[in-house]
Amino acid sequence: MNRLVRRFRTLPIRARLSMLVAAAVAFAVAAVSVTCWFIVQGKLYDQVDEDLRTGRRAPGPQIVNAINNCSETPEGTTNPFQNNYLQVVKEDGTVCVLDDSIGRVKVTQADKDEIKSGETGKLYFRDGTDEDGNAVRVMLQPLTTTTLSGEIGPNVGLIVAVSLKGTQNTLEDLALILLLVSGVGVVGAGAAGLAVARAGLRPVDKLTEAVEHVARTEDLGIRIPVDDESEDEVARLSRSFNSMTASLASSRELQQQLIADAGHELRTPLTSLRTNIELLTRSEETGRPLPAADRKALLASVKAQMTELASLIGDLQELSRSEGQRGERVQVVSLEDTVEAALRRARLRGPELTITSSLEPWYTRVEPAALERAVVNVLDNAVKFSPEGGAIDVRLTDGVLTVRDHGPGIPEDELPYVFDRFWRSPSARSLPGSGLGLSIVARTVEQAGGQVALARAEGGGTVATVRLPGAPVPPPETPAV
Repeated sequence: MNRLVRRFRTLPIRARLSMLVAAAVAFAVAAVSVTCWFIVQGKLYDQVDEDLRTGRRAPGPQIVNAINNCSETPEGTTNPFQNNYLQVVKEDGTVCVLDDSIGRVKVTQADKDEIKSGETGKLYFRDGTDEDGNAVRVMLQPLTTTTLSGEIGPNVGLIVAVSLKGTQNTLEDLALILLLVSGVGVVGAGAAGLAVARAGLRPVDKLTEAVEHVARTEDLGIRIPVDDESEDEVARLSRSFNSMTASLASSRELQQQLIADAGHELRTPLTSLRTNIELLTRSEETGRPLPAADRKALLASVKAQMTELASLIGDLQELSRSEGQRGERVQVVSLEDTVEAALRRARLRGPELTITSSLEPWYTRVEPAALERAVVNVLDNAVKFSPEGGAIDVRLTDGVLTVRDHGPGIPEDELPYVFDRFWRSPSARSLPGSGLGLSIVARTVEQAGGQVALARAEGGGTVATVRLPGAPVPPPETPAV
């Protein structure tokens, strides 16, 4: 059985659907056919019983004569039941066959018991056989001395039977017809199931071909036509496939763009590093050392370029982290404490700036390290573009963090691109940075369910707004005893 189940599961879906449809139809047809056959059998038997009942006659002298001159075989006198079996059974089981009876019916013990009961007028019907083994339908009517005017002894029974050959032939013909109809129905159902399966699975075939094409050629531009008004499972699957390939194509384009941009951004510091290192190497090889001031400046440049490379690589690693890696570290974080830590770092980087803050408690659910990096990037951006001796205002109210600087501001036509990877304003390309800081900010805030925006501030400068959803305040930790 298990082998058959495993074999069935290895069949194509079309074959399985066809077999299931054929099996379901076969079961239904078999149930209907068997039910129909038994209903017809019951009706035919009822008709035979009714014929026996309506053809019954009141016991007459011929029955008394048959008992008085008991014979086990008919002798040719008039029989009121034409073409029937007609016999009288005594209480002791003796059979007296009436004249013109077409044969003799075998008497059962049940017949004898009914005769002994003496319930006159009650009719009993059963299936039986004649002395040659032919099937007959038997009607038994117990008789008493009162019924026969005292001319014979008590407790005898009149048996009238009719051959069931015609009825059985009819039932056999019906069974054959039902069997043929059932076979045709099952075969037709199998063919119809196969046709329906082919029609129903045609979209799945297209989807399979599309998947195989993508696997073979890596062409993510393929799309499956879908009826916009269709809401069945295949249509939903096709839409999901189209959405998946579109997302994969977009992801590939972003990946290729990221690689291209990263290569472009890495080329500048690497070229500068190579040039500076070659200068140092050449001076050592030729025995003409660089002046101390030039050597110091060159080493400072190398250090700055190494720092820029390390920052760029760190930003790329941050952008390449998957959602699952972030989800494992998400927890409820105090935004107020995170901003305080970022402010301490910002004051060290811009000691000549005046940084004021007004922070209210707020908790949000996010990865702590990613949130701190995002807030530091926002503050670093404000420090970078603030003039010497300028001021930076930081506010945190109801989960909204605003950072306002008084620098040159961002032109209106550049605002839509500030969160793009590696995008840098033409006026800021001479400043240090990779162009990934604000991209990291946008990604971190969006993953936390928040929003971030940059806009020109009234009176000059730029204002950055970060909105983060709130989270329940975590319970205080119980100190270890």
